[in-house]
Amino acid sequence: MHDRTPQPLYLTEADRIDRLRLIRSDNVGPRTFRSLLNHFGDARTALERLPDLARRGGAARSGRICSEEDARAELAAAKRIGVLLVAPNEAAYPPRLATLDDAPPLLGVRVRGSPDVLIRPMIAIVGSRNASGAGLKFASQLARDLGDAGFVVISGLARGIDQAAHRSTIQTGTVAVLAGGHDRIYPPEHEDLLAALLDHGGAISEMPLGHVPRARDFPRRNRLISGAALGVVVVEAAHRSGSLITARMAAEQGREVFAVPGSPLDPRAAGTNDLIKQGATLTTEAADVINAVTPIMERPMTFGASEPDNEPLDFDAGAGERARITDLLGPSPVSLDDLIRMSGASPTIVRTVLLELELAGRLERHGGGLVSLI
Repeated sequence: MHDRTPQPLYLTEADRIDRLRLIRSDNVGPRTFRSLLNHFGDARTALERLPDLARRGGAARSGRICSEEDARAELAAAKRIGVLLVAPNEAAYPPRLATLDDAPPLLGVRVRGSPDVLIRPMIAIVGSRNASGAGLKFASQLARDLGDAGFVVISGLARGIDQAAHRSTIQTGTVAVLAGGHDRIYPPEHEDLLAALLDHGGAISEMPLGHVPRARDFPRRNRLISGAALGVVVVEAAHRSGSLITARMAAEQGREVFAVPGSPLDPRAAGTNDLIKQGATLTTEAADVINAVTPIMERPMTFGASEPDNEPLDFDAGAGERARITDLLGPSPVSLDDLIRMSGASPTIVRTVLLELELAGRLERHGGGLVSLI
C-alpha cells in the first residue's frame, strides 16, 4: 500500500522567499501555485515562466511579479510582530489544513505560549454575528466542554457566536482565522480578544500584512476554518449566511458537519434546521461531536488523495485545442470534467489551458472545482 504520509519539509531562506514571491504574484492562487511547483520543480523556475504562460493565456502584458525585495520586506515585517510564514508539512502548519488541494502555500501563523496548539485536533464553531442570548450561551458551553475534552476550538474572530467560542477557550486553546493580514484585525474591537487568546492559542492568515479584509475574503477564510478542523459546528445561521458557506465547504472537504437545532420561529435557526434536514449531525451537547470525530482521529490522514494538481502539464497544445477549450468557457461556472468531455481534449491539456487563462487574469475558480471566464 502506498504511504501518503508526507515527509517533513525543510525550506531554505531562498526557497521561502521564492515561494512567497510566487504566491504574492498576480493571478497565482493556491491551486495554480501547486500546479506550477509540481511541474517546474521549484518556485524560482515557475517565476521565470510566468510572463510566457500569461501571454499564452491571452494576456496583453503579464501581471505584477512580486520582487525579491518585497518578499524579504514582508518576511521581516512578519517576524517583527511574531508571525512566521510556514509551508504545508512544516512543523507549525495545521496538519488537516495541509491535506487540502487549495491549502495556502505559505500560511502566516502566530503563536505565543503553546507552540503545539496548531497541530492538536481542532473543532470549528461558527454561527450568526447577531446571535441570540441562548445561542451565545450554548456556543460558550459547547466550546468550554470541547476544550476540557482536549480539543482546540477554531473560529473566525467575528462578532456573535465566533467570539463566544473563542472567549470560552482562551485557557484551553483556541485559534482565530483572520480574513485580513495579521496587522489588520476585523472587527477592530476584537484586538483585545486576539491578544488574550494568543497566550494559549494562535492565529492564522493567508493574507499579506497590511491587507484589509473585503467581502470576498471571508469565504476564503471560511475554507481555512473548516479545512483545519475535524468538523464544523454551526450554532445559529440564517438562510444564505456565511456560516452555511463554511458548512458547505466542510462537506466538500470531507469534514463532519454538525448543526444545533433551533426554534422554527427564529430566522437565525433557519439555516441550521435546514442543515439537519440535509444530513448534518444534530448537536445538543459536546458528546455528539466527540463521538462522531473520535473514529476519524484514529484513522491516518490522507494527503492530496485525489491529487488533481499533481498531474503533469502540457504546454504544447495546438491553437485549435486551446480555442476549443476557451470557447466552451463563459460567465457560467462549468466543471473540469465537463470541459474534458465536451472539448475532447486530454485532462492534461485542459488543465494546462485553464492555468494559462488564470495567469492571464481571465479565469475565475469557484467551489466544487468549477471555473468560469471573467
